[in-house]
Formats: sequence, C-alpha cells, structure tokens
Amino acid sequence: MTAPQDSIPAIKAPPPTRDNPLTRSLAGMIGLAFLAVMLAASLFSIPWTFSAGSIPWYPAADPSSEQTPEQQVRRYNAGLTSAARLPPFWVAPGRDSILRLHALVPETHVADLAARHNLSPHDLLTSVEGEPALALRAHWPRFPIGTDSLGRDLFIRCLAGGSVSLTIGLLAALLSVTIGTLYGAVAGYVGGTLDAVMMRIVDILYGLPYILLVVLLAVAADSIITDRVASWSEQAQVRRDAWIQDEATRFLAAGGRLVSPQDLAAELASNETLRVRLEREGEQRFPARTLTEMQRAVLDLGTLLLAIGGVSWLTMARVIRGQVLSLKARPFMEAARAMGVPVHRLFLRHLLPNLLGPIIVYTTLTVPQAILQESFLSFLGIGVRPPIPSWGNLAADGLSELNRHKSHWWMLFFPCILLGATLLSLNFVGEGLREAFDPRRARR
Repeated sequence: MTAPQDSIPAIKAPPPTRDNPLTRSLAGMIGLAFLAVMLAASLFSIPWTFSAGSIPWYPAADPSSEQTPEQQVRRYNAGLTSAARLPPFWVAPGRDSILRLHALVPETHVADLAARHNLSPHDLLTSVEGEPALALRAHWPRFPIGTDSLGRDLFIRCLAGGSVSLTIGLLAALLSVTIGTLYGAVAGYVGGTLDAVMMRIVDILYGLPYILLVVLLAVAADSIITDRVASWSEQAQVRRDAWIQDEATRFLAAGGRLVSPQDLAAELASNETLRVRLEREGEQRFPARTLTEMQRAVLDLGTLLLAIGGVSWLTMARVIRGQVLSLKARPFMEAARAMGVPVHRLFLRHLLPNLLGPIIVYTTLTVPQAILQESFLSFLGIGVRPPIPSWGNLAADGLSELNRHKSHWWMLFFPCILLGATLLSLNFVGEGLREAFDPRRARR
C-alpha cells in the first residue's frame, strides 16, 4: 500500500518552533503593559507634580487676592477653594458647578465676551443657558477627573499619589525580598541548630498579627521623631535663654550698672529695646531645629517603608530555605564544595541563579501586598500624611463625599480604580512570570 502523494516524510518535516516563555500568558502581557504605562506616568511626572509652579489649565480667579500665589506652592497641593468639588469636564455640570466654573474664567475674557454680547459682566457670569453662556463655556478650565474638596486638580493628585504608593510598594518589596532571601539562604545552607533557631523565630513572628506589627512600628517611629524634634526645640530654647542672660549681664556691667540675678529679669522687662535685640540675636545664634514639610514627609515615607518591608519577609524566608535545602543536595553543589569553591562564590554563581525564578515571582506578589498595606495605613491616617497624596488617603478623602444629598463620586472612584487596576496588573504579571519560569509548562 503506497503512501499518499501529499504526505511528508517525518525526516523532512520542519523543526518544531520554541515559544517565547514570556508570551505564554496573555493576561501577564496586558498587565505588564498597563504597569509600564502606570509607572512611566507616575514616576516620570515626579519632577513636575512635586515642584512649585503654575498649572496651565488652572486660572487664577482673583489675581489681586492676598492668598499665596500658585507659583509658590507645589503643583500637587495647588488649588482654589472656589473650584472645590468640580466634576470632570466630560460630565454635565449642575447649576452650581456652572456658576463656579464661570467665576474661574479670567476677567479679561469675561469683559470681552460681555461687550460682544451687550451684557454686563455680572449678567454674563450669572447666565446658565443661551449663546453667551455657551461662549463662556469655551474658556472654562478643563479638569480631566475633577477636583477635590480643596479645589486641587485630582488628576495631578492621583499622579503624585501613584508615585508615592508605587515607590513605597516597590522599595518595601525589594527590602522584604532581600531580607527574606538572605535569611532563608543562611538558614537552609548552614542547617542544624542554627536553622532550627532561625525558623522558630520565623514561627513566632508568624503568630503575631501582621497589620498590628506594622501599625505599632509606624506609630512608635512617629512618636520617636516627634519627641526628638521637641527635644531639639527645648535644648535650643535653654541655650538661647542662657545666652540672653549672659549678654544682658555683660551689657549692664559695661555700663556701670551691676544688678543681681534676681533683678536681671525685671531689668530686661523694663528695657524693651535691649530685650528685643538680644532675643533676635539669640534666635540667630541658636535657631530652633524643626523639620520642613518635605523632610517630615521623607521621614514618614521611610518609616512606612521600613515598617512594611521589615515584617513581610517571613514567607520569602521559608520559600528560599526550602529551595536552598533542595539545591545544596544536588550533584553540582557537591562537586563545587569538593573543589573548594568559597561560600560567597557558591551563593553568587550556583545558588542565586537557580533562585532567581522564585525570587522574581514572589517579588511580583509582594509589591501589590505592600501597596495595599500602604494604602490601608494611609486610609487609617497612619501612613502618608496630607497634603502628600497617596492612593490610600485620596480614597479616604473621597469616601466622605459619598452621601445621599450630593455625591461627588469621582473623588473616590478614580483613586480606587487606579489602585485596583495596578494590583490586578501586578498579579497578572506574577502569574505570567510563574508560567515563564515553570519548567513543567515549557513547550518544546
């Protein structure tokens, strides 16, 4: 029986193609693309959102007012109270929002449109319908996702909040993975009594409430910082008072007026010119050591980073310990030890490359956990403090705006949707990497 003419012998068949392991998961690719866009938008915009300057689409309602100009505040905190709780520009505004948006149009445009339609500026600003109102709408500021309760642009706040949340999540995950990898590798490689003691410590820490530990560490660090700043101020005040007393005594002695320490306070109280001059010089010599807004924000973020990353390494330590116990019994490890390879070279050249798969996959699972914890703590008011935004405190601010009378839904919806989409993307990326590094899923 002859084979069909269209059949191809097996020896002439084309070789099988090897698939790219990183493209096995469509959800992982989509999550990676979304995460890349979110990271680029949040992190690359930090120099703009956290710097002082004006916002192009945010006109000044009253340039002659005595309030702080927008050029002197950071963009994430710049706003006008008259623009509070305005909806996104693509949502139909109500009558109150229309009148407030009219008031945000610069006076030059209002005067020009009023003269063009033979109306007074007041009549033009109070018009809701008709051709004059439509002409005035063309000069409205356009807020992409609305404003918050203080009139700050929610789009800029979400960008700045994303940079804070993502930075804390990534750095906390990196810290957690580093501690867990080193701890688990040492316990698994050394073994014996040291392994037993180190794992019992992990078991004890596992028995403690995780969130409670983070909260306690954050509150304790904040209390230490506050007490330290108060101590600095008290020490500066004591030195300043002692210097004023010495200088006043020298001044009076140089003028031939010797007074006792008991009468020195009364003499300073009666001589206002001397007292004011000495107090001014004392403040210059011994200034009070205080923290600026950005310094306090950096300390708070560092405290939150250490609190989250310092207690979330337990699972990583167990995973790495199990992998090391399995790897150190392999023939290539026995051969390396027999050749006298140093311990640090064993770890860097033999153990670490084989641990990269679990480390990378677990990192993608730790980042959303750290972001969620930061958002939860900020939601409770323990983490990032206003006016520094994060997705957690933005959601906390928006929660109070949901009520039966009038709901400003955009203040809660957009921070929550950004947070949820980012966490979902990170989980998709973790699933895709797990499939990529799993040898049982490889297709030849």
